[in-house]
Amino acid sequence: MNLKKVSDGLHKLNTSQIIALGFAGVIFVGGLILWMPFCSAPGQAVTFPDAVFTAATSVCVTGLSTVVMAVQWSPIGKAVILCLIQIGGIGLIALANMIFISLRRKISLKNRRIIKESYNLDEMGGVVAVVRSVVKCVFLAEGIGAVLYAFCFVPEFGIKKGLVHAIFLAVSAFCNAGIDLFGETSLSVYVSNPLVNITTIGLIIVSGLGFIVWWDLWDKFRKVLRKELSPSRVFRVLRLQSKLVLTMTGILVFSGAFLVFIFESGNPSTLKGAPLGTKLMASFFQSVTTRTAGFYTMDQSLLSTPTVIISLLWMFIGGSPMGTAGGVKTTTIAVLILSIAAYLQGKKDVEVYGRKIRSSYIRSAQVVVGMAVSVLLISVLGIFAIMPDAPFVDVLYELTSAIGTVGLSRGLTAVLNTPAKWIVIFTMYLGRIGPLTLGAAVVSRAQKRTKDVHLAEENIMIG
Repeated sequence: MNLKKVSDGLHKLNTSQIIALGFAGVIFVGGLILWMPFCSAPGQAVTFPDAVFTAATSVCVTGLSTVVMAVQWSPIGKAVILCLIQIGGIGLIALANMIFISLRRKISLKNRRIIKESYNLDEMGGVVAVVRSVVKCVFLAEGIGAVLYAFCFVPEFGIKKGLVHAIFLAVSAFCNAGIDLFGETSLSVYVSNPLVNITTIGLIIVSGLGFIVWWDLWDKFRKVLRKELSPSRVFRVLRLQSKLVLTMTGILVFSGAFLVFIFESGNPSTLKGAPLGTKLMASFFQSVTTRTAGFYTMDQSLLSTPTVIISLLWMFIGGSPMGTAGGVKTTTIAVLILSIAAYLQGKKDVEVYGRKIRSSYIRSAQVVVGMAVSVLLISVLGIFAIMPDAPFVDVLYELTSAIGTVGLSRGLTAVLNTPAKWIVIFTMYLGRIGPLTLGAAVVSRAQKRTKDVHLAEENIMIG
């Protein structure tokens, strides 16, 4: 193989293609490593599709699993999975560039552009500082989570096993991976444990806000401490991104919890007869975990139909940009809702919080949702072509969970045949790299079309 030709070929790739191929490469290499005998527990063997599936669900921070994580993998295998989760959570591009920074290597202009696009930044100025801040924030949050979990798990499992559970769960929760080492029950054993519930909910929400919102809030908080800003004016002076994210997050978390509480409180298979405190924690947990985390304290196959519908919507929406969450993102849905409202009101511009939203953002939101829906429908049809007897709700739930990189399942993952596993792997991959990134990678040549060409307009009927 001519390495120069390979290098030249890679150099010609655009940013979206590099991101897409980078994640695919890590999944394939991770699958090969997990396929090795030393990654499986004694007496346990794993097939190549299951190894790749595990690598994909880890790198894509999804959480769906065709094997029992706690039983299948050796300590080495679990360590590999933890590394893959961390790579998926921080971002392959950020992690690679942090290595360059640590080795005092210069970050090229192309790599800076890759960082910019992989984190949806508006400009390339200070991208290296952004990478440093991302990594510091991730490790700080995971460290705090691990300490809090340790107070519960160390007394229960002992120091060594308790710390392993605490660290693994903290990383998985913050990265929204939904993978744990508790077996097939996830966190249902801790449905009444306030420490585990609040810590997990906190890690999921904080990571799902996005790093830009973190930094914006921290900047305003410091101004409040220095008495340069009144606490009552904090929300008013936030960036539009932060306002939309916080508003949508609050609406989704509290409305979701309220609706789950209403529909599950009388469900004898889930929360009926449980204490009020347990009902409230379980309702908030379900509302939060559907936004790309994947842990559960209630068996998803026992949920009432209204709660299933709510969960499907919340999984599709997901978290917010420049965080560890998946889904089409809160800002995308906010922009679409605002554009529809503006159209119905006869307004020319889409406005919110005294700001106008660019038309390019509206088009991007339409593309993201359109491609996500298309991928979801094609995946659902693909599964039914292979497994025609599979329950429709379970298939839709599974693949919505995959495209949103959530990880919640109604039990279908464990019975998938090999072709169906590859469909779910591909769906998780598309959900992680983002439909917009993949679309840009595929149609990059079309973007070179001369911009000065304008075609004649013609009327069509809509609706």
